[in-house]
Amino acid sequence: MGITENISNESLLSQVSQTLIATIGVNDDYTKCHSERVAEYSREIAARYGLPKEEQDIIYVMALLHDIGKIGVPDFVISKPGRLMDTEYEIVKQHSVLGAEILKNIKDVPKLAAVVRSHHERFDGNGYPDGLAGEEIPMEARIIAVAESYDAMTGESRYRTPLSQAEARAEIEKCSGSQFDPVFADIMLQMIDDSNSEK
Repeated sequence: MGITENISNESLLSQVSQTLIATIGVNDDYTKCHSERVAEYSREIAARYGLPKEEQDIIYVMALLHDIGKIGVPDFVISKPGRLMDTEYEIVKQHSVLGAEILKNIKDVPKLAAVVRSHHERFDGNGYPDGLAGEEIPMEARIIAVAESYDAMTGESRYRTPLSQAEARAEIEKCSGSQFDPVFADIMLQMIDDSNSEK
């Protein structure tokens, strides 16, 4: 009986992903909690878009790992309260490249490194690190981009006071087609509306 007989690749990948995120959480609980919420939002967007369950689960893992590169950002920058200086922000921006380097050898999910590298690209081409635009950006990264921005706006942060649901909704609507893929921005808006109608 092989040692991995009862462990699926999907299960193993999920467990490794959770372990990596827990490692970040030792020194940066905000990034851990943020990544978990972004993963949930991303999976919901994927489900509403109509992607099959296995693709939803892969997007969940990709989103869970999207900020893994922050493990290589100095603690004094990551843990700094308040607004970052321009030079510090440039350091933080490297986390998408660092994340792709960390994950590039995970061959069972070929797009993982590319998606992590691209999650701060913008639909209009004004993002980083490569200035990709539109469908040049992997679909999964376009999903994660809107999910991450929503959580960054509404979640607790060292850098800003959380926005209300209405303010976050207005920002996503305003940035649809520029920062965000309009298809996935519309789904995020629907999720916000559904959440508010349940209250």
